[in-house]
Amino acid sequence: MDVHGRIREILAETIREELAPDQQQLSTEDLIKALRRRGIIDDVMKELNFVTDSVDQELPSSPKQPVCFTDRQSTLLKKTNIDPTRRYLYLQVLGGKAFLEHLQEPEPLPGQVCSTFTLCLHFRNQRFRSKPVPCACEPDFHDGFLLEVHRESLGDGTRMADSTTMLSISDPVHMVLIKTDIFGETTLVASYFLEWRSVLGSENGMTSLTVELMGVGTESKVSVGILNIKLEMYPPLNQTLSQEVVNTQLALERQKTAEKERLFLVYAKQWWREYLQIRPSHNSRLVKIFAQDENGVNRPVCSYIKPLRAGRLLDTPRQAARFVNVLGYERAPVIGGGGKQEQWCTLLAFLCRNKGDCEDHANLLCSLLLGYGLEAFVCVGTKAKGVPHAWVMTCGTDGTITFWESLTGHRYIHKPANPDESPVAEQPKPLYPYRTIGCVFNHQMFLGNCQPSDSVEICVFDLNDESKWKPMSEEAIKSVCAPGATTSLPPFPPLCASTIDASVTSNEIEMQLRLLVSEHRKDLGLTTVWEDQLSYLLSPALASYEFERTTSISAGNEEFQDAIRRAVPDGHTFKGFPIHFVYRNARRAFATCLRSPFCEEIICCRGDQVRLAVRVRVFTYPESACAVWIMFACKYRSVL
Repeated sequence: MDVHGRIREILAETIREELAPDQQQLSTEDLIKALRRRGIIDDVMKELNFVTDSVDQELPSSPKQPVCFTDRQSTLLKKTNIDPTRRYLYLQVLGGKAFLEHLQEPEPLPGQVCSTFTLCLHFRNQRFRSKPVPCACEPDFHDGFLLEVHRESLGDGTRMADSTTMLSISDPVHMVLIKTDIFGETTLVASYFLEWRSVLGSENGMTSLTVELMGVGTESKVSVGILNIKLEMYPPLNQTLSQEVVNTQLALERQKTAEKERLFLVYAKQWWREYLQIRPSHNSRLVKIFAQDENGVNRPVCSYIKPLRAGRLLDTPRQAARFVNVLGYERAPVIGGGGKQEQWCTLLAFLCRNKGDCEDHANLLCSLLLGYGLEAFVCVGTKAKGVPHAWVMTCGTDGTITFWESLTGHRYIHKPANPDESPVAEQPKPLYPYRTIGCVFNHQMFLGNCQPSDSVEICVFDLNDESKWKPMSEEAIKSVCAPGATTSLPPFPPLCASTIDASVTSNEIEMQLRLLVSEHRKDLGLTTVWEDQLSYLLSPALASYEFERTTSISAGNEEFQDAIRRAVPDGHTFKGFPIHFVYRNARRAFATCLRSPFCEEIICCRGDQVRLAVRVRVFTYPESACAVWIMFACKYRSVL
């Protein structure tokens, strides 16, 4: 209808006609009257369709979800439920400017695939995602997000938050900017904590800000671009606070946080001095008390962990381990050589980018296992060749120590070798890849390994024995790492359900692979005949591989083998090759498959009555994580 355009014309006209020289301003009522007179409001009301959700009618008390998720794949925009008894912060992103890295990029042609920016937001357990916009020097962000501002505690659950209540809500709006290239690869561009409470002191309950986004990691001091943001309270506040009150509150919070962090730093230095006095060799152990996040801010390692419940998205600890394992692995990018760039990510940045370093995986897995009620810790140590590494450990009530490798999903039981036994005695060879361990920590505890040797093989994990593990004061950790202890801690976002349609994606990848195989064989002068029935028979095998990864139990293999034997006639040979990926790029997967001699043998099979088959099965996990299983197979007549 172009309502905006028509309203603008009428308002301009009204102001010209009705604003007498002696009258300086028109009231809102005058303008509404003018719009009524010209019938605009009636037109708009006619056009509006009020859709009532059948669910809501049945369950009047059902909690409204103020989360709107718009995704490239979904053309249906989910409706945002507005509860008139709640207070909302309406955050609009009105374009960006000075993204100088994209200064030289040509305008994308219509229909052309180009790199995109996506903005992900998290505020008090609500998550939002903007529509992808093409990367440009001035990216065309135009998105509004409705964030519910509301306190659950102190019986305030049903009351609408007033300005003083909201002033005490110190959670920032965490904004993460992700760039997705034309191959679907994601990079973290910026991570920003927006202090939204300035709107509480603005006269009309509205304020506009320009936010300068800084880079991440080694570039955390370099500006990547500017976003124009408008904040508005809805419904409007009856009374706004003075800007002075707001500024004083923010300054007090900053002061309290700085003091707590200073005291913790003093304590940590004292603890470290005592730790070094036990044995000078402790200086070389990997005892990590602080770690830098993506913005280059040093934070205590315990603050990267918090018991995290996955709702109904993951059912078991092992399924959680599988989910963490299918999130991509990527070392923090470093410009030039010179060793590993250290960067631990906040959880939102890790989830939105869908990949991260081993520490990010270990922190997330530890948080999920704590959510399942296990006693879990992150271990920091080394693998073979002294490569620094982080993994997760759980302590059973019976004293069993289990290591969880967050990058592969493997679990290992730790049986300590006895260093006092005679060297002739056969020591069990450890299956795990870990060599040394410097410290273990979770959201409440931090323990430095002070045993004579830091070798994992002979390490005793009696964490209550202070002669083996030097603990940090739990009170000191709580003062800076407990939720709400300091305003500088980013709150943990909830996990989001997958937006990927598993069967549609499986079909798409399968079709692309068929095309790639046919083209590859054509280049070799071979024809390609596909057998659909044989492809279908490969499904149970792929399902059982994923089931085994999630549960460590193998099932259903007998039926698969029986079906294949029946499908392959006497005198014919069957070959199959399964492979697993955590990305959905068919071309990249095909290139990897060709590097395996077994797979290449199947794809380039020559012989009599050659029939080819390929089956793809995508298993979706929360966020956009997925496990992609592909199986290539062929049957042909053996001619000797």
